[in-house]
Amino acid sequence: MFDLSARSLYLCVGARADMANFLPAVLRGGVDIVQLREKDLPDDVRVAQAKVMVPICRDFGVPFVMNDSAELAVAVGADGVHVGQDDASVAHCRELLGPYAIVGLSTHADDEFDAGLAEPVTYLSAGPIVPTPTKEGRPGTGVDYAVRSQERSALPVFVTGGVTDQNVGDLVDVGLRHFVVVRFLTESPDPEKSARALRQALDFALA
Repeated sequence: MFDLSARSLYLCVGARADMANFLPAVLRGGVDIVQLREKDLPDDVRVAQAKVMVPICRDFGVPFVMNDSAELAVAVGADGVHVGQDDASVAHCRELLGPYAIVGLSTHADDEFDAGLAEPVTYLSAGPIVPTPTKEGRPGTGVDYAVRSQERSALPVFVTGGVTDQNVGDLVDVGLRHFVVVRFLTESPDPEKSARALRQALDFALA
């Protein structure tokens, strides 16, 4: 069982042809949770990609999470699953995966967050704090929503939306501690260097 309260840099990544090289690079750089976030590909393709990722994460001692499907999480030996407001219920995921698996839930508003606190979740996410192409059509929630969420939760709250090495320090300064990163790493020409820069900025701010 992983203690996510001590983990602060959560990568969401879609399927990549270069995953066998990309994933170790960002893990060396300091990523400490990984999610395969892939909604549109067939299940067999998602499973095949996950089976590349799981042993790499195991080698680094980093939890691996599947997006949306508890059934696929079981199939690939994932450490847990992350679901959104319109996906399978947290209760279903917990029943299928058991009491020690990671079960995360996305929230975008105060009522969703409050409802999530009553569920058997391991962590909640809050955001996106700014509009982002990975959440197409969804407006930004603003930083205040993420701060309010963290203040009333004993669970880790992972902030989504536009996190980079340039703004993570400001986010820590207002009380946030856990961050989801996508484009800053997935679109980087040097993922390991970018991950290390983000990790160093984050650790400096947390210290």
